[in-house]
Amino acid sequence: MKKEAGYIRLTYEFYKEDGKWVAICQELGTSTFGRSISDAEHKLDEAVLLHLNTLEEIGELVRFFKEHNIQLKRTKEQIGEVCVFPNREDAYFKPRIQPIGELIPA
Repeated sequence: MKKEAGYIRLTYEFYKEDGKWVAICQELGTSTFGRSISDAEHKLDEAVLLHLNTLEEIGELVRFFKEHNIQLKRTKEQIGEVCVFPNREDAYFKPRIQPIGELIPA
């Protein structure tokens, strides 16, 4: 079977809790925290890559995408910037396009 690369759209959510910034990838359920938003985002990037690589290694990536309605796109989508939640001043979300290599499309 031919393997192809693509992109998935993820949503990072950031909010402050007990003096730290919590970061969550909504689609994967991956989360972490940091002293600043940039620190939390960097740690979340690493956690997301580890999550995706592990799913690929155990052969569950395609099933997970299907089960969680994560769509593989062949071209890189344009995304917006960081947005503030309308009802909270200390919560933000950021769309992210994650490249996926060597993936069999679902």
